[in-house]
Amino acid sequence: MLIQPVRGRRAFREFINYAYERNAADPHWIPPLRLSEHERLKPSKNPFFAHADVELFLVRRDNGVVGRIAAIDDRLHEKTHGDQTAMFGFFEAADAEAARALLATVERWAAARGRRRVRGPINPSLNESCGLLIDGFDTDSMLLMPHNPPEYAAFIESAGYAKGMDLYAWLYEIAAQPPEVIARLAARLRERLQLVLRPLKLSEFTAEVERLRDIYCGAWEHNWGFVPPTREEFQRLATELKPIFDTRAAVVAESNGRMVACAVAVPDINQALKGTSGRLFPSALFRLLLRHRYIDQARLLLLGVAPEFRTRGLYPLLMFELHRQIAGGPYKRMEFSWVLEHNRDINQPAEQAGARRYKTYRIYEKLLG
Repeated sequence: MLIQPVRGRRAFREFINYAYERNAADPHWIPPLRLSEHERLKPSKNPFFAHADVELFLVRRDNGVVGRIAAIDDRLHEKTHGDQTAMFGFFEAADAEAARALLATVERWAAARGRRRVRGPINPSLNESCGLLIDGFDTDSMLLMPHNPPEYAAFIESAGYAKGMDLYAWLYEIAAQPPEVIARLAARLRERLQLVLRPLKLSEFTAEVERLRDIYCGAWEHNWGFVPPTREEFQRLATELKPIFDTRAAVVAESNGRMVACAVAVPDINQALKGTSGRLFPSALFRLLLRHRYIDQARLLLLGVAPEFRTRGLYPLLMFELHRQIAGGPYKRMEFSWVLEHNRDINQPAEQAGARRYKTYRIYEKLLG
């Protein structure tokens, strides 16, 4: 086998294309838009690269690509945690031999930079896509959530990696009325806290995004591995999602005119992308423009409460109000993802609301000797 760093446009295209080739036969792998994948990995397009060094590698056998990986050294992560950890991401491999070769390459790359641990898959940060699917292979992936062959876990573990953290995805069926227990909790909270709940205002998009970022950074500040996204990173993701945004699928809570909590979901456009190979042919563009005919599920990707309100139990109120706003619309179910395995503040209300945990993603770690 031959390990090569990605140099030039042709190798870069091979790096992008290999994921589509490797997963083409999996009916539950939804091809992301190729243009978005290109932009995620280009320093000129993704502000993540302003504080991170990223090296892409391909592994070849008999002149054909049999795997890919990204080695990631995030200086902002090191500044935040000081744990001498590098990351690997965008991992794909034809077999265990190719996987071990790729991971060993990242380990050498990380050690040369003084890092003592490698963690992944993270693509390229916890603020975007991360984790390796280890159960729940029989359903499609939702927007911005990874999907991979079942054998990848064995590939990574055979290279000496062990569990660092599990991430949960919950599936919530949207009935006509919210569960009674959530309705009762929400009524008590609304009366006691005197909060104003409202949809997100698209007319104030830039200001609303900055308020959401404040909530997100405050709510996640002490969570495992969290690195606050820069304004540019958060704005990039919000701008990418704005064309598909549905105001019914987002609710914010205000106290004295200040946003203190939010629950933001987006339509699962993966349902419209299925079968497109990630290319926007006219038929795929038509399906996206008429997405209400194809999309009946959403993904809750941002659920947060400001630190000073964290102990007041706002999550049932947010879930109740979100359910109330979207009930009767096109959405039949919603995914809550992803949630750290030890986050009882979200996992418990999700279970109380009747959601079921249907997928688990794992982030692996390895100490470098």
